[in-house]
Amino acid sequence: MRDLIIVGAGPAGLTAGIYAARARLDVVLLEKMAPGGQVLLTDIVENYPGFPDGISGFELMDRMKKQAENLGLPIESREALSFRFDPDSKTAITDKGHEQARSIILACGANPRKLGIPGEELLIGKGVSYCATCDGPFYRDLEVAVIGGGDTAVEEALFLTKFATRVYLVHRRDQLRATKILQERVMANEKVQIIWDTIPLKILGDQAVEAIELKNVKSSEVLSLKVQGVFIFVGFEPNTQLLKGLVDLDELGFVRTNDTMETSVPGVFAAGDIRSKNLRQISTAVGEGAVAAFSAERYLDTLRG
Repeated sequence: MRDLIIVGAGPAGLTAGIYAARARLDVVLLEKMAPGGQVLLTDIVENYPGFPDGISGFELMDRMKKQAENLGLPIESREALSFRFDPDSKTAITDKGHEQARSIILACGANPRKLGIPGEELLIGKGVSYCATCDGPFYRDLEVAVIGGGDTAVEEALFLTKFATRVYLVHRRDQLRATKILQERVMANEKVQIIWDTIPLKILGDQAVEAIELKNVKSSEVLSLKVQGVFIFVGFEPNTQLLKGLVDLDELGFVRTNDTMETSVPGVFAAGDIRSKNLRQISTAVGEGAVAAFSAERYLDTLRG
């Protein structure tokens, strides 16, 4: 039986792996996709300390991965299908067999939240996207809409101005939630038109996005905006489907922890975007990964007496 299983290789999981490897724990990190998580899809990271000129999301995560591997952390390409948390062991049932350890760190992250409006599911990959960095180049000399008003929405809207002739930033309120410096940039960009107090009702098109139907929440006016792409950034949903009934979740499905990152189950820790918290950033994920690994080490010490 191992000392520790880490599930998820985003910033939180990789940092936890670095600390666990340095502590010489018998640890394995499981990741169903490429190590790096959502950060891989970020064009430029400007707010992570130590990089005054910014750094691409891919390069930052590649450096974290190499650092973890250089310390001897095994990273295995395996998908967790279910979990079992017993008092003396924590088991991850994966697509490649069982993995058992005395403790586990859940760093499974979160996925972009969908709007749930007509046309969205039908046109995913046909003009509807949740990643401007991935799909932006396909919209050269076209017009697109970005839905949202937080940091991610504004950052992606600015990125899309490299390709699109016009970017409509649709926000349901009369002011953005994004960091002030991002607000200043987007408002100064001539390619961006902000549509205030507005929500999307329907995405129109059969084989590709042709327009988006919008409603002003104050006047109730409905209009159809001709665009060829719709990029959606309205928050994230935690990857906690496998954890329902196993650990305590908040009303939105995020994992509740104490300040040591321990969940409602002793020996089960959580870090990163999967946690119930106010701020989801690379820097907070890294800090939580470090705390989770440290706490797991202390938990193992208590088991050993």
